[in-house]
Amino acid sequence: MTETQKSISMWANETFGSSGSNMRVAVRANEEMAELLRALSVDDNNQKALDECTDVVIVLCRLVERLGGDFCELIDAKMRINRSREWKKDGSGHGYHVREKAAS
Repeated sequence: MTETQKSISMWANETFGSSGSNMRVAVRANEEMAELLRALSVDDNNQKALDECTDVVIVLCRLVERLGGDFCELIDAKMRINRSREWKKDGSGHGYHVREKAAS
């Protein structure tokens, strides 16, 4: 990948202008996620879903840049956490991490 979260964010700012708030960027990511869901509701293997996945990531890159994070570093750190967690499988190929009980 030759693009970076910085180059994507710069392009978005140059193309669309300031997004105003992080909440507005998150709302836009949610709108892109809704487009992804619509594509998959038509056909679970709809190739348009690939474009929509990419749009979600592009908008999230802009948000992460605005928040001062590094997407790749954040993903690596989160995956280290995920790999260390205990998971409760829900039978659908997904699951939820088991929450630690608060100390009394």
